[in-house]
Amino acid sequence: MQISRRALIAAVPATALLAAAQPSRAWADATGTGAAPRTGARTATAAKAAAGTPADRAQILANTVDVFAGTAQSNARPDVAAKLAAIAATARTRLTAMDAAAGGDQLFGGLALGTSDTNLTSSFQYLYEIALATRVPGGAADLAGDAAVQQRVVDGLQWLYDHYYGDQATGYYGNWFNWEIGISQYATKTLILLKDTVAASRPDLPATYVAAMDAYLRNGKDGDVDLDSRFHTGANLADITTDRIMQGALLDDDARVTKAVADQETVLATIDPYALQHGVTDGFYADGSYLQHASVAYTGSYGTGLLTRIVQTVKLLDGTDYLAGADLVGAARGWVANSFAPLIFEGWMMEAVKGRAVSRTGTGYADVGTVVESVVDLSAYTTGADATALAGYAKFVRQESRTPVNPASFVSPVSVARYADILADTSVPAADLNAPAQHSAFNAMDRVVHRRPGWAFTLARSSTRISGYEYMSGENLMPWFQGAGAHYLYLSGQDQTQAFGVDYFTAVSPYALGGVTAPVETRETVPELYGTAWYDNPAAGFTSSSESQNTYVYFPLSTNSHSGGARSGTYGTCGLVLSDDAAYAAARAGLLPADFVAYRDARATKSWYLFDDEVVVLAAGVGDGTGAGAGRAVTTTFDTRIAAPADPVSVTGRLRDGTPFTGPGTAPLAWLRYADGGQGTAIGYVLLDGPGQDPHARVRVGLETVTRSRRAIRTSNPDTAVTKQVFSVGRDQPAGAAPTSFAYALVPGATESALRAYGSGGAHGAHDADGRPGPLSVLANSTAFQAVRHAGLGITAANAFAAGPHRAGELEVDGPASVLVRERHDGTTTVSVADPTTTRDTVTVLLRGRRLRALSAADGIRVTRSRGATRVEATTRHTYGATLEVTLR
Repeated sequence: MQISRRALIAAVPATALLAAAQPSRAWADATGTGAAPRTGARTATAAKAAAGTPADRAQILANTVDVFAGTAQSNARPDVAAKLAAIAATARTRLTAMDAAAGGDQLFGGLALGTSDTNLTSSFQYLYEIALATRVPGGAADLAGDAAVQQRVVDGLQWLYDHYYGDQATGYYGNWFNWEIGISQYATKTLILLKDTVAASRPDLPATYVAAMDAYLRNGKDGDVDLDSRFHTGANLADITTDRIMQGALLDDDARVTKAVADQETVLATIDPYALQHGVTDGFYADGSYLQHASVAYTGSYGTGLLTRIVQTVKLLDGTDYLAGADLVGAARGWVANSFAPLIFEGWMMEAVKGRAVSRTGTGYADVGTVVESVVDLSAYTTGADATALAGYAKFVRQESRTPVNPASFVSPVSVARYADILADTSVPAADLNAPAQHSAFNAMDRVVHRRPGWAFTLARSSTRISGYEYMSGENLMPWFQGAGAHYLYLSGQDQTQAFGVDYFTAVSPYALGGVTAPVETRETVPELYGTAWYDNPAAGFTSSSESQNTYVYFPLSTNSHSGGARSGTYGTCGLVLSDDAAYAAARAGLLPADFVAYRDARATKSWYLFDDEVVVLAAGVGDGTGAGAGRAVTTTFDTRIAAPADPVSVTGRLRDGTPFTGPGTAPLAWLRYADGGQGTAIGYVLLDGPGQDPHARVRVGLETVTRSRRAIRTSNPDTAVTKQVFSVGRDQPAGAAPTSFAYALVPGATESALRAYGSGGAHGAHDADGRPGPLSVLANSTAFQAVRHAGLGITAANAFAAGPHRAGELEVDGPASVLVRERHDGTTTVSVADPTTTRDTVTVLLRGRRLRALSAADGIRVTRSRGATRVEATTRHTYGATLEVTLR
């Protein structure tokens, strides 16, 4: 069943985990060394948030100051000194900018106001950063407690309100986020930090500001959150409600706090795509996926924001009755283990779940620092094994990261002190939350993460459910193929800033991302096409944040439903059918204005098979398809790597006739090995034979030095030139060429001898130089059915893409489906089945040969005997692509 782009956060309570409530003030006032938390178990999400007292709201205000400014005890710690210095340095920089303001349209030099919502938001941010420095216990002597500076900030708030914020008729231009979230969060915290100064000089300012904030909540209802609004979902909802909790405390308004807490609790529920309410899909799914903007895989950006806000709410409400019956801690802990940890490799957040944020200059290491701060705080609010696991994971990330987390980047000085306590605690071992070998199928967001000691592979797909990419606000200018089977292969011990991050997308052609099949053409970015950061056509329904803009410009869906796969323990397979996106389909149907530009994609049917030592890729029907616009040249990139200009990169291999090969060049390769001596990494590429493939096909190997500005992928990036060696390997098809098929394997860390062992041979499997069979066999490779056999693991894995029976050896699949069959040494056979389209009621699999009976089976599995075969029927209705498994003997 295809779900709406906007689905509800189902009203299902988060799984209850033991959560110990420990007020941040109580922790900090104990000894300053991480005293054991004061407990008070809360185990279930409340249907309605509990009411509080004036004392509770006063506690929220005190907690707010403690969280952001720290306490006397935490700030006396040597470990926190760098954080306090950073707060002071930022405040001094902002004061200097305030002194440099020129003319009547600036509060801070360089931030002209009146037409720029980002400059207005930055002005509020700068005031907050100055105010924060004046409230830091033990802070810089020239700032802490300085009444004159505090009054200057309060006067600045009044000036901004009088000239650029208070007039509702002239406000609300640009990005809605700045008006409903960004400005509110800075103004609210500033008013709390300087509450006494405000009360003495401008006592009406808090109520005045909060009234304006309510009026700017234009995507809400009656100045409050609207759970039916597509803007009030997921991380955005958590941001808004956190602001409103603080505002309620500031105004001593119990109803405001209570309503905000109840609204925020809705984000704790696991989304059930078959029991949707409010039309919102944003949030966490049962398989660990996280979506924002209805259809964007976003754990690594908006997801981290949501985690941060939930943990901040726990800290802000510490010592109050507002969370009675709610388990924010348990929910957040589950997210860390099931959603975030699988996406973190040696301290680096994977690119496939960052949306447009991949174009920003911040690193994946910094992204993980945000997660680590939440983990540190959560560990202080749990007990026993949960607390040990969280603390151990914070230690593990620091131990494994090539760029250790900088605690000075944490939001809270109290968190810095807690982190130092964890690192110093010898009773807590560093331990990953992931298994060394792990396969995570995030089918609800069209992502797969496959981990093995020494490497991790993540794959980004798209479908009628998940967007192919995200562009917005001049960010991620060339995103067109990021959800078209693009992959990221992370290698252990490498500085990932040298392999991925902003420089990868800067240096690598958008048409040549690893794993991508793309037409050979030149596309224009949105600003190049329209002269603005969006397609501006209000008469046709296109404004900066309209539904049409989202659907056709910012994050269009694919038009094919086939994207997904099955997993069996630590192994997995998935398939994808490439198709045009929603924008091209609508334009071709005449549904879009004549000046709207949409691009046609290439065609291919692809499968990925993820094993212990290799990732096998099959592709069929690769080309430009048929019909209007067809006939272009097409390029498929098996992999792309970047390296520093001075790194000693080598490319070696063998042709199919045994002749040595050293790239670059084009040749009929049997295998290839790329090695980066500067990073100490290597990857092998094995070209596999199989049905329907040309054993003499030529493979392109490229190695060039590329220089490009980071501004090429994001308009607000600095104009910094990036120079990289760019290696690529793939297949090119000239214009007008017939569709083709091919198969290859990625072998992380492979030596030349290991690659020789895969060999090159006929359709029934590869053989090495001594005639011994290799471990991999391609059993089928067409647009209807693709299957491989891994002899060493006893696994047959298949993806069916068309209706009807499909057979590979003793396996028959009534497709479309994804199936893994694993024959174990103990005589058992495990069959894993999934529906990658999410539309089928049942999937049937036949295993021909001796009769097998079920030893254990998932709900929905039925095993019978059928004409010389064992019949496995899996009820896949309403499973949303999840795997059903049965063990037979």
